[in-house]
Amino acid sequence: MVNIRKLEAELWESADLLRAGSKLTSNQYCMPVLGLIFLRYAYSRFKMVEAEILKNRPSRGGRVMPVEASDFAAKSALYLPKEAQYDYLLNLPEDIAAAELKNRDGHIMSSLGEVVNNAMQIIEGQSEQLTGVLPKSYTDFSDEILSELLRIFNNSALDEVGGDIIGRIYEYFLNKFAKNIASDDGVFFTPKSLVKMIVNIIEPKGGVLLDPACGSGGMFIQSGDFVNQSGMNANRAMTFYGQEKVEYNAQLCLMNMAVHGLTGVIKSGDEANTFYHDAHNLNGHCDYVMANPPFNVDKVKSESASAAGRLPFGLPGVNKNKEIGNANYLWISYFYSYLNEHGRAGFVMASSATDSQGKDKNIRQSLIETGHVDAVISVGNNFFYTKSLPCSLWFFDKGKSEKAKDTVLFIDARNYYTVVDRTLNEWSEWQLKNMNAIVWLYRGEIEKYKALLEEYRMALGSDRSFAEQVHEISEEVKTLRTEAKKAVGSAGRREKKSIQEEYDAKLTGLADILAIAREANWLYEKFGDGTYADISGLCKVANRTEIKEKGWSLTPGAYVGVAPVEDDGVDFKERMTEIHQELLSLQEESNKLMEIISKNLGEMGL
Repeated sequence: MVNIRKLEAELWESADLLRAGSKLTSNQYCMPVLGLIFLRYAYSRFKMVEAEILKNRPSRGGRVMPVEASDFAAKSALYLPKEAQYDYLLNLPEDIAAAELKNRDGHIMSSLGEVVNNAMQIIEGQSEQLTGVLPKSYTDFSDEILSELLRIFNNSALDEVGGDIIGRIYEYFLNKFAKNIASDDGVFFTPKSLVKMIVNIIEPKGGVLLDPACGSGGMFIQSGDFVNQSGMNANRAMTFYGQEKVEYNAQLCLMNMAVHGLTGVIKSGDEANTFYHDAHNLNGHCDYVMANPPFNVDKVKSESASAAGRLPFGLPGVNKNKEIGNANYLWISYFYSYLNEHGRAGFVMASSATDSQGKDKNIRQSLIETGHVDAVISVGNNFFYTKSLPCSLWFFDKGKSEKAKDTVLFIDARNYYTVVDRTLNEWSEWQLKNMNAIVWLYRGEIEKYKALLEEYRMALGSDRSFAEQVHEISEEVKTLRTEAKKAVGSAGRREKKSIQEEYDAKLTGLADILAIAREANWLYEKFGDGTYADISGLCKVANRTEIKEKGWSLTPGAYVGVAPVEDDGVDFKERMTEIHQELLSLQEESNKLMEIISKNLGEMGL
């Protein structure tokens, strides 16, 4: 798996060196650089889809039929004519003027900046929603700097990263480039695993999808993928609408959607301030609403918000200045109000909103009494890319069965995640499936749960019990580690590194299989062949009476309780002995290295 953080740091370091050498400000430099990342990612997806199209391409007279824009539209992808393809730009001659290249209007171009501007214009011609969106200020760059930027972003790692990569790298660059643009107003990039969790539970199939705080469009991208993977065409099945107050973000959203072959209507600027405008007139008309709104926004004008409607449960608390001090329940009310009679909503919300008091509590009680609150999931710290804060995922379903209307599913996932690094956690693909499985069982969708168990068996290549496989693979890992230590220890100095790398690759492969087996066992131990059960510390289905007794709280921890402490199977004394031996070995290596360095310095007369 690509280390996305390392990739971002490398791209930034290289690009910022060039920024420092140019006469452009951060703000002038920002969007053109993101435009180049867009071009590179668009080309990566273009080549991938082109290969799919060519697999079964008919031929005439021994020649394969050339691909066309319509072929890409059918696969929800952006078609790129030759002059807009990244490789074409990358391999242009140094002397652009001498090459006598003509732009789309037939004029000869004299600089690389003109050629890149032309590429952007050509792409805008392929996608109506991109008209006027892509940056076209590349003549501000010298050919040398622009050529080097093209080389920097020609990184094969960009081919391996799925999902909303533009949004993620955009946020990283924006944070670095211009703190004043990425001001701390509660707006931040939505982690891919949270977006996928929302999409998986909402299960978009067709109709109108609204994100009234759409940012760089991650909800649209994941929803499109979900619909396409189910065998439908996202553009035909779905209609995407977005509102985004920050115009930079809206441009990124349109670019991101275009790369993924999605079309949508995105409004930005003051008319798209969701607090005061229903920009698409969608109140009561949405099949799906998904969002990660800014948390804890204050100073929202209460009279303007009230006049804009979409508040079926009334206004939250208003201060003496006629301002709403915390807008979380404005967002929550909007998401509910936008839904049609069978609509579903899923959104990220500040953890504090699950049991905030005052007018918030009154709104929350009214919400619960509708019977349309479906599920609430607690998420732990370090899921957000630039913020270390917990949050909750809320789900509404106006199409719930009468039987389910009296209940809410609570999941406490604060201790269930995969550590990416010291400051970042996420849910792995299998963890996402497991959380989804709890929801399936709550909804009575047993066949989906059974299909997941079968998927685990296929991935592991065995029908033996998951517990047995965890034990066997764990023993294999121990044996291989011992074998690796002996092999590296007895190898000559020149062979040590290659032998270590060989064993590391084997251990990584085993670790991946072990992770799958552990997740399969985690799920099966709790729910067997497909029977929902409340699990202490993890999940609980609470009825309305129980929720009322808890003061109308929607905090999962108030219902699920505390999980029993599990024995992790590690012998403390044995592990401490291993660690001590490893430290002694490292110290010995360090001493030898210091001797070699001292000897070399002595030979150099230092």
